[in-house]
Amino acid sequence: MSKLGNLGARLHRGEVGYDFVKNRKIWYGLSILITITAIVGLTVRGLNMGIEFEGGAVFNTPKNTSASVSQAEEYAEQASGHDAIVQKLGDGSLRIQVAGIDTDAANTIKNTLADDLKVDSEQINAELVGPSWGEQIANKAWQGLGIFLVLVVIYLAIAFEWRMALAAFVALIHDITITVGIYALVGFEVTPGTVIGLLTILGYSLYDTVVVFDSLKEQTKDITKQTRWTYSDVANRSINSTLVRSVNTTVVALLPVAGLLFIGGGVLGAGMLNDISLSLFVGLAAGAYSSIFIATPLVADLKEREPQLKALRKRVLAKRAQSAAQGETEVHGDDESYEGEPEDAAPAVVGPRNQPASRTRGRGRPSGKRR
Repeated sequence: MSKLGNLGARLHRGEVGYDFVKNRKIWYGLSILITITAIVGLTVRGLNMGIEFEGGAVFNTPKNTSASVSQAEEYAEQASGHDAIVQKLGDGSLRIQVAGIDTDAANTIKNTLADDLKVDSEQINAELVGPSWGEQIANKAWQGLGIFLVLVVIYLAIAFEWRMALAAFVALIHDITITVGIYALVGFEVTPGTVIGLLTILGYSLYDTVVVFDSLKEQTKDITKQTRWTYSDVANRSINSTLVRSVNTTVVALLPVAGLLFIGGGVLGAGMLNDISLSLFVGLAAGAYSSIFIATPLVADLKEREPQLKALRKRVLAKRAQSAAQGETEVHGDDESYEGEPEDAAPAVVGPRNQPASRTRGRGRPSGKRR
């Protein structure tokens, strides 16, 4: 078995582990810092809305156009009087986007670009895009997002409890805010592909969170009937037991998305791949982070405020302090399961271990009472 497999097995058994819940204030602070940075970027720079949302024209030049991206961008801005976005595609052609122009202006710009690029105007394909189509997609996306969040909260509140539903909701908002903020800071164009990517990462983030919640729910049954672990201890063990699985699934999901982002979009120049892959890449990473460092520690914080679990925590800490004073080994939350152990149970009486069995034991003894 590989070292990673051994580590995963030891984490699952509780032999090793990292105290994520104890250090939750660090993760909260880091998330708040990243979220504030994303909000500032979104406020100051804003989103670079694509032509599908603002309307305009898209010009596609013939293959192997000799002009560079900067030259074509300069030509388009001089011809239109508007900002232009130019992308060089894999076949050597150029994709020039100019927002906020009508049909007459598009024809004039097309002829001017043909002269500047020294190509026939018939070889330049011009497409007009109206803003209404992008607005319809955006409205449908917002409606779908709202319905999705409502259904998620209702389902988690029924299947688990309202505290887990609230923690999952906070994690989802955390992931969306960071992804949108990164888009604003990087300056990538927001297209319908971006919206598709955002909706996709919500499902992944929620899936990873629910896996940890399910483990936490199973391990906290009858938790108040024992005095060895607090709720935070068990929550931390749930994170550690699913940690390797979460890391593996995240890496496997990020590898093909990274290929789309850096090879498909960066090398081959496929614009739509950039739009989808960046939102997926950032969202998947943020979703994995929030499921481990935000959602479960937040559930532990909310649960520890309950009177029963507050009392349990006091009993556990008192028992540990008593054990430490008596010089006994302190029992932590990463030890064996407490299921079936009654509170303050007395240790079972067992005989000496490895005692050899006598071959003559029990032979020749008459049945009935001993004399």
